[in-house]
Amino acid sequence: EPGKQRWTARRADPARGRRGRRRPRRRRARLMFLQLLIINKAGGLIYNQNLAPAAPNLGSNDWLRIGSTFHSLHAIAAQVAPIVSSGIEKLETETFKLQCFQTLTGLKFVLTAAAGQVQPSLDVVLRQIYELYADYVLKNPFYELEMPIRCDLFTIHVTQLIDSYHAGAHHGGPGPSAKAAYPMRRP
Repeated sequence: EPGKQRWTARRADPARGRRGRRRPRRRRARLMFLQLLIINKAGGLIYNQNLAPAAPNLGSNDWLRIGSTFHSLHAIAAQVAPIVSSGIEKLETETFKLQCFQTLTGLKFVLTAAAGQVQPSLDVVLRQIYELYADYVLKNPFYELEMPIRCDLFTIHVTQLIDSYHAGAHHGGPGPSAKAAYPMRRP
């Protein structure tokens, strides 16, 4: 009928609020790993890699200085702790997070990441990097222990692992093995 208003029930749309306005989508924070350092038991930097464009570009002398300084602070923290300690494991600031994984042989894997973002456990990522180190560096017949790491397969696999985290393929747990993409060549 022409003068009568017609009321219809609107179906509930989960993307819209009570007043019918579209709610802003919640964006998942993207992961941002910044740097990877590997320090030998004597305090020498044997590997460093920038993992994101946001990572500061430093010269080789700066990297060596950072590696030896962290090694020294790690040793001091282990000595001055009131209880038995293995040294610095985590460091969190307003701008970045730093996590250190020390192997039984004294090798230190140090990973930095941007602060304030949802991230998987840095310890999980460091252990995955350690597995790549064991597979592609230690099994390399041309690598000498305690010397700088110059292994392309290791760098490629670390880059693939970090890129998979940056792309959101990993959700905190171990992901697909990087070994499948580049199998180790046997002589």
